[in-house]
Amino acid sequence: MTALTGARLVTPAGVLDDGWLRLAGGLIGEVAGGPAPADAVALPGGWLVPGFIDVHVHGGGGHDFTASVEEMAAGIDFHRRHGTTRTLVSLMAGSLDAMCEQLNWLVGLAAGDDRIAGAHLEGPFLAEARCGAQNAAHLQLPDRQTMTKLTEAGQGLVRTVTIAPELPGALGLITDLAEAGVVVAVGHTDASYDEARAGFEAGATLATHLYNAMPPIRHRAPGAAIAALESGAYLELVNDGVHVHPAMVRHAAAYGTDRLVLITDAMSATGVGDGSYLLGGLPVTVVDGQARGTETGSLAGSTLTMDSAFRRAVREVGLPMTAAAAAASTNPARLLGIADRCGSLAAGQAADLVHLDDDLTVRRVMIGGRWL
Repeated sequence: MTALTGARLVTPAGVLDDGWLRLAGGLIGEVAGGPAPADAVALPGGWLVPGFIDVHVHGGGGHDFTASVEEMAAGIDFHRRHGTTRTLVSLMAGSLDAMCEQLNWLVGLAAGDDRIAGAHLEGPFLAEARCGAQNAAHLQLPDRQTMTKLTEAGQGLVRTVTIAPELPGALGLITDLAEAGVVVAVGHTDASYDEARAGFEAGATLATHLYNAMPPIRHRAPGAAIAALESGAYLELVNDGVHVHPAMVRHAAAYGTDRLVLITDAMSATGVGDGSYLLGGLPVTVVDGQARGTETGSLAGSTLTMDSAFRRAVREVGLPMTAAAAAASTNPARLLGIADRCGSLAAGQAADLVHLDDDLTVRRVMIGGRWL
């Protein structure tokens, strides 16, 4: 067993300026304040936070999750170097055969890697008017038979599904999925306030990238965003300064920081640079780090990493370190029902850690008690 000291620990109970933690068999064995054990390894200052959990990501490091199983694996690995220790792979609307094949790749990868948390299906049950960078040719109305084929292909790994609740058949499917233990998200929706509220009442417990791909908030037509905020659902936020203004992140935080879920929505250009790319088979142009559909001009994912999202949450938004750690780790773990084993610095949790320097830049990442 090894103990770590020298960095401030961001725990659910608060920040331990003089804390230490002990590793035990891939888990955190103990977290405490005060003098560290004699065998403790001293870190060079900075912060220790729980490993980040990204529940909405499409690729990174030049790798598109939907291109091949090799690309999916390489994209996941890229984000791990930026502190993402558990990944929910997001798949976009495509042909049923293609989506099932991509789920089969994921099943194979997850069999040897329990840090792959499963799949998020961002389609095909989306509103064409708010489909963003999705390929409208592959959108369809909510259909139980299609959903069954997708869940069967995922072999229990389909963890979240985004659905536009105003579509015919959506409310029944939302209820079915929720009763089966699948997290349903309201997103890519043109729903009115009442239509979105019906989706949450039917069982949806998450808003896909809040404020984006949904109607803007108006004083006479509050729309899906206000319905999400009032519902008690978890709230995804792409905190890159492009998708949402920092003031809107604070707006969401006012409804409870225990509901905030930082995501990247990252696509293959992340970590590579400006240029021409594909996302969901459609052309995307990245300029100054902003990814937009070449033909539509709509935002097409992001070039964000979780460490940057975390840093912006503290520096630009003004969240306390504990709230930022919850939004990047604890809250997504609770959303997925895995908070009993990961997502916080506490005894019995997986030893998935991110060591940040004083500027909140990643120094090292630990997964299962081993530094990458």
